[in-house]
Amino acid sequence: MEKLFAIFTDYTFQTVALGSALLGLISGVLGSFAVLRRQSLLGDGVSHAALPGVVMAFLLTGIKNTEILLLGALLTGLLATFFIMGIVRHSRIKFDSALALVMSVFFGLGLVLLTYSQKLPNANQAGLNRFIYGQASTLLQRDIVLMGVCGFVLLLFVVLFWKEFKLFSFDPEFAASLGFSTGKLNVLPSFLIVLAIIIGLQTVGVVLMSAMLIAPAVAARQWSHRLWLMVCLAAIFGALSGVIGTLLSSSYAGLPTGPVIVVCVTLIAALSLLVAPRRGILHRIYLRRKTRAYIESEGGGVS
Repeated sequence: MEKLFAIFTDYTFQTVALGSALLGLISGVLGSFAVLRRQSLLGDGVSHAALPGVVMAFLLTGIKNTEILLLGALLTGLLATFFIMGIVRHSRIKFDSALALVMSVFFGLGLVLLTYSQKLPNANQAGLNRFIYGQASTLLQRDIVLMGVCGFVLLLFVVLFWKEFKLFSFDPEFAASLGFSTGKLNVLPSFLIVLAIIIGLQTVGVVLMSAMLIAPAVAARQWSHRLWLMVCLAAIFGALSGVIGTLLSSSYAGLPTGPVIVVCVTLIAALSLLVAPRRGILHRIYLRRKTRAYIESEGGGVS
């Protein structure tokens, strides 16, 4: 008990836990719209495409300022998103194929640039590879402030455009018939998702960020048919996994915070898929057996 109290009162734990909770909350909210729009893999593509932006920002400036590195990641993430949308709109290539193509090209470029930067006679380039797998333990107070401000702006956009996002997520054809610009309504959520991904790169990295974006939303989808409740649950699941993952990594030496957080949110998603009412696997098995028993009893009564 004393050890647990010491962890909760530790300044480093409080900083990392707060940052992880903010990331989980933001990812849960915006990931809900990605899941509903059947663009779950967009987070994977954008997060991988952010790596060359991080390295190029360092190569151009020569410094490892977090804001500058994330700005570079934002630019290449947006560029990759527009490439994906452009390929889908102006060709017969499907979304998943376009995403795989753009993601592999950008991530390959990022690895090449990262290898090149590590061979430069400059000790300042050390630590750039933390953006691949994340390093939540390096979060500072200014990083939390940046995440908080960006998260507030993102959530404000969601509140302001709630009706439009809701309509476009469930029935884009009807939204177009009402006169809404489908192009703008498609770009704005994607832009917000890109920003959410960039915010989380330092915490969980480009490889695992897609799980933070999708898993809370998938878990929340199993428990509710209402959008507002799904979004709230996704935010709670994401924030809770951030705090629990930070607690576990702080309690046991050698456990990396980012991957532990992803494992926690994945377990929540798996548990929801298994035991959630109506949508859960166990509930469906129960209904199937109940229906089969009813049919057999009705058949036996007729014969």
